[in-house]
Amino acid sequence: MSKSKISGREELRGRVEQWRRAGDRIVLANGNFDLLHVGHVRYLRGAKELGGKLVVAINSDESVRALKGEGRPVMPAQERAEIVAALGDVDAVVIFPELDVRALIGEIRPDIQAKGTDYTVDSVPERDAVAEYGGRVAIVGDSKDHSTSEIIRSRLGRA
Repeated sequence: MSKSKISGREELRGRVEQWRRAGDRIVLANGNFDLLHVGHVRYLRGAKELGGKLVVAINSDESVRALKGEGRPVMPAQERAEIVAALGDVDAVVIFPELDVRALIGEIRPDIQAKGTDYTVDSVPERDAVAEYGGRVAIVGDSKDHSTSEIIRSRLGRA
C-alpha cells in the first residue's frame, strides 16, 4: 500500500485532479525527511489535520546535498519516500529535484501549503507562488525542537 502512494509528478497531477473532482482539499507538505523523527511525524499530522488529501514532496538526494552539504542525505530518496508513504496521514509522496517547491506548487496548486514551525507565514519562501492562485500557507507541527542535523550532531557525533 505505501509504495503505491509514491508517484512521479505526472501521475501525481492526475491523482490531484481526481481528488479535486471528488471535492477534496489538497494540502502540500515538503522537506528532506532524512532520518524520520517525531518532529516530522507531528508536522505531517498537523498538515493532515488541515483537512483533505496530504501530498508530501521530498527533496531528491542532490537537492538535500545542495541544501545540507556533503554527507547528506543519510538515507536515499526512495527509502525516505517509502518511509513517509507508510505513515497513515500521508496520501501521496513525490520526490522533487528543485531546491524549493515552487514548480510543484505551480503544477498541483495545493489549497494549503503546510510548513513547519521553523517558519512564519511571512517567511515561507514559496508563499508568493501559493498566493498567486489564491491558496494559503499554514504553519503546523510542534515547536522546532527536533532536527535531523541535531540528531546527527548530538547522537552520532558528526555534522
